[in-house]
Amino acid sequence: MKLGVCYYPEHWPEDRWAIDARLMREAGLSVVRIGEFAWAQLEPSVGVFRWDWLDRAIATLAAEGLQIVLGTPTATPPAWLARTWPEILQVDAQGRRREFGSRRHYCANSPVYRQHTARIVTALVERYGAHPAVIGWQIDNEFGCHDTARCYCPRCAQAFRVWLQARYGTLDELNEAWGTAFWSQWYTDWSQIEPPFLAVTEQNVSQVLDYGRFSSDSWVDYERRQVDLLRKGAPGKFITHNLMGNFPDLDYHALARPLDFVVWDSYPTGYAEQMAMQLYHPDDPRPALAYDVGDPYVTGFCHDVMRGVKNLPFWVMEQQCGNVNWSEYNTGVRDGAVRLWTWHALACGAEAVVYFRWRACRFAQEQMHSGLRHHDASAAVGYRDVVCMADDRALMAAVAAMPCASEVAILSDYHDLWALSLQPHRKDFSYQRHQFRFYRALQHWGIPTDIVSPDIDLRQYKLVLAPSAFLVDAQLAAILKAYAEGGGKLLLGVRSGFKTTSNLVTDLPLPGLLRELVGVTVTDWHGLPPGVNYSVEYDGRGIEAGFWAESLIPDPDVDVLARFTSPPFAPRAALTARRVGDSGGRALYLGWYPTPDQAEAIVARVSDLAGVRRMAQPLPEGVVMVRRGAYAILLNFSCHAQAIEIAGQRVLVPSRDVVIID
Repeated sequence: MKLGVCYYPEHWPEDRWAIDARLMREAGLSVVRIGEFAWAQLEPSVGVFRWDWLDRAIATLAAEGLQIVLGTPTATPPAWLARTWPEILQVDAQGRRREFGSRRHYCANSPVYRQHTARIVTALVERYGAHPAVIGWQIDNEFGCHDTARCYCPRCAQAFRVWLQARYGTLDELNEAWGTAFWSQWYTDWSQIEPPFLAVTEQNVSQVLDYGRFSSDSWVDYERRQVDLLRKGAPGKFITHNLMGNFPDLDYHALARPLDFVVWDSYPTGYAEQMAMQLYHPDDPRPALAYDVGDPYVTGFCHDVMRGVKNLPFWVMEQQCGNVNWSEYNTGVRDGAVRLWTWHALACGAEAVVYFRWRACRFAQEQMHSGLRHHDASAAVGYRDVVCMADDRALMAAVAAMPCASEVAILSDYHDLWALSLQPHRKDFSYQRHQFRFYRALQHWGIPTDIVSPDIDLRQYKLVLAPSAFLVDAQLAAILKAYAEGGGKLLLGVRSGFKTTSNLVTDLPLPGLLRELVGVTVTDWHGLPPGVNYSVEYDGRGIEAGFWAESLIPDPDVDVLARFTSPPFAPRAALTARRVGDSGGRALYLGWYPTPDQAEAIVARVSDLAGVRRMAQPLPEGVVMVRRGAYAILLNFSCHAQAIEIAGQRVLVPSRDVVIID
């Protein structure tokens, strides 16, 4: 288990570097990320490089035994580049060119920018690719951040047409896939197709979905070009990119494929304010937590998404170590929070935690963002926590050596996410919220969970949940059928099988290509306004289904586990289970959007059906349990000590603390 820090030597006097490096080593840090925003300092004018300062910075850090992760600085093209070649700048959805003065202001499809990218990356790898202190590379920084995943410039318009020709081959195929007979949108020449922006009202959702795919593919291609240069020039060194948890605008499965492993940027208090809005329903009760630790369900969801994009261990490349500067309250952090976050990341599969940043910056946009040390270089709360973790390091290493093994998976597909965001049909319906509803239920029962693409080998899981398998083709249907036929237990949720992969509603009885697998027909689907509920009999008791409900007619061989008992859907089925194959497989279909309590009850039932280990009693609110090998890691994010019954033991977990059981 490595601990490290993000460092910006270009921000500080050179006579401070050796002091900082010594303090890093003394605190137990071993990894330093540098260079990812330093293009202007490295290349002050085109083709003129200034390496001396970076040579000395790397030498100073290496002299203390610190290992370097070197960033390619392409997230911040310098002023001379933007002013000389303004065509590299992005155009936003309102047709406005984005100007120099911040970061991420470039277009991934700009040929000029790609040429300059190749030059700076090649120069970096030629100079430092064989340096013994440089252990790996971070490409760029946070692709898509600040609403930059999609550009609408003329270069992107032309590249989009080329992408479409490769995808569809002919205009007839494209017109059919997009349904352009609607509103006289039929295309007769490729040049007529523009990016979907500046329209009078809603745009064709098939076109918008494809533009999202094209934009994501553009970043994957831009990333791969850097990967190729680094692989050639620095063999044996790892290559990664820092992702952003549950960020929805890019296909992280595709972005992760050429990387050795992924890293991500974890800011628990900021995410508790901002990302929680993407995951909780507005009327959901929020957990009672200590004010300065964030939300462990949100943070854990992001950890598990990151582990799942390659189904491998990950790093946290930016770990919050004090207050942030970009959220609403920028909550102060007390002693113990950084240690708790570090253990949470380790429990979820992190092999390294790198804190952002070493010292709080005195200038520009991030002046109010904390570091391990204050603006005056004195020790801050994060530094104190890192020093205190010296006593944890042996146990951390033992836990880190254990595998992360889950018996349950939640399926995640970015194309489903994008399609549902274009036509949610019911206010507050979102793909990630639906996933998170079941994720929280699994956490409630202490069930470790992988969040994975459906194209991995699902046979390793006893239970697979697909809350909204929205876009379905024959390949996905075959994957899910094979999983169930092999003995797996599969739970599908509402809106599954509703559309084709080009975002057209299927012309088959719902749930479309999944109907045969689950053995039910969805005859009607209702979005329900607040206060309207349909009564359901489930598990011998009456409950209320709200928000979204679907009427199910099962085939004769299908078991009905719940039934609507009030109009208009009574007496139709609400939850069904069909036996699949000869190995004990089951395919279940849940015909309503469950409340948090209902999701917990359903998860308990299907996990028992699948033979999944779970807690005998649910975990208290704010307490998270994660298993790594023989270890159970209990983390308490609440304001009070909590008693847990586990393996016949009564364990008391103090507030804002962690207990590890072997």
